[in-house]
Amino acid sequence: VEGRITLRLKNVPWDQALDIILKSKGLSKRQIDNVIMVAPTEEVAAREQLELESQQKIEELAPLRSDFVQINYAKAEDLAALLKSDENRLLSERGNVTVDVRTNTLLIQDTAAKLEDIRRLLQRLDIPVRQVLIESRIVIANNDFAKDLGVRFGANFDGSFGDNFTLTAGALPGHLDNSFGIAPGIEINSEEGENQEGLMVNLPVTAPSGGLNFLVGKVGTYLLQLELTAMQTEGRGELISSPRVITSDQTQATIKQGVEIPYQEATSSGATKVSFKEALLKLDVTPHITPDDRVRMDLVINKDNPDFSRSVLGVPPIDTREIETTVLVDNGETVVLGGVFERTKQKNMEKVPFFGDIPYAGVLFRRNENIDNNNELLIFVTPKILKETLTVR
Repeated sequence: VEGRITLRLKNVPWDQALDIILKSKGLSKRQIDNVIMVAPTEEVAAREQLELESQQKIEELAPLRSDFVQINYAKAEDLAALLKSDENRLLSERGNVTVDVRTNTLLIQDTAAKLEDIRRLLQRLDIPVRQVLIESRIVIANNDFAKDLGVRFGANFDGSFGDNFTLTAGALPGHLDNSFGIAPGIEINSEEGENQEGLMVNLPVTAPSGGLNFLVGKVGTYLLQLELTAMQTEGRGELISSPRVITSDQTQATIKQGVEIPYQEATSSGATKVSFKEALLKLDVTPHITPDDRVRMDLVINKDNPDFSRSVLGVPPIDTREIETTVLVDNGETVVLGGVFERTKQKNMEKVPFFGDIPYAGVLFRRNENIDNNNELLIFVTPKILKETLTVR
């Protein structure tokens, strides 16, 4: 390579200056260790094409080797599918992979160079997946309790039971009585640390429309349990379920509770058979652990209610309410889902025969009872990231 060029450069590194010169003259460079080869671009491209073809011939003639790779944490079938995928095939044309499901082992056949690359890749992928404990509490409470719960948890607690409390950040100043049987002087703190109980605000929504509204709040596990226990003691609601399930990161966990309603349907032969339709309260949670140890949860809540008042041939229609949302919470925080309202209206009358039907005077011989109950379904979901050494009992 030879030629002449005139340039005026100032404070330009030599490698950048060389690149400018090569591009202006249609040249290219390739560096091999400490040696830089300069040649016309067409010659460099032809040389690289020749080297690529030679490498392919070497791979075609290289002997195949077999290697057993024990998979410890992932599924061998999933990794085998990744190795054989058409979009990003990692095996050579002659390579093959076989799965032993019983031992969760891969048998890989390929050239020595490919086997080394595949083994390094599998070491990066075959790692333990972090796990999340999903705790949920499903509560049916009357409206008074739901509103009171919002007022109580709209406050920050400072002090100890047995003393007067000053409530701030969402509640009016007031006092709390020691109604839980706890001796005075015992401090009530959350798992986050002393006096770090950040609690939820504005539960439930005002003027509910009967649909699903979801609210997010941080609730201390201990104080929440006290409130729910007091609720049941006072007859203001019922804790109908408290399921717990452990799932892996980015793996869906399903919690469901309900009944199967039997109904009859005709078969192709003209006979009838009994089938079942599920009416469930179903909660699907898919946790995603973020790098800063927070949890993003994909939540799908479905609530089915059979309406026996509109039954057709003994089969009730099913009213379905569903919500799908994504929330981001800290480890140990509680997501509160509310807004599923159930209203029960009932009129009862007891009377003395004949006398109860007498105009005006009949009111003395009959008793009327009107029942109008408004209940709200509250779901508390708490994700907790499990440490590798943690054992759940």
